Amino acid sequence: MGDTRARREGGSMVVALLVIAVGVGWLLSASRVVPGVNWAWVLALGVLGLLTLVLGGIDKLTVVVGPFLVALAVFSLLRQTGRIGVEKEIPSLLVIFGLLLLVARSVPWKRA
Repeated sequence: MGDTRARREGGSMVVALLVIAVGVGWLLSASRVVPGVNWAWVLALGVLGLLTLVLGGIDKLTVVVGPFLVALAVFSLLRQTGRIGVEKEIPSLLVIFGLLLLVARSVPWKRA
């Protein structure tokens, strides 16, 4: 029973933080902090990545998903600001994904 309540509260936290991230992104775009960046997308990816680790804990799945979402946010920001192109973004993300898979496989995780 307590587990269900904790999940419900965690879910409402996710929704609240995503709404905040979208609002901050919208304000950054409207303020022209860095023109041409879809802040709602970048911040939503980053927040989801961090929340995956915070709410999901550290295990074989979250150690891949959380950091990969954060990497997606960073690379999306770099591409949107013209610092890298898609031809470097995609292979870099594949390397990061592979490294995260290797970490998930190599670390001896405790069984729940």
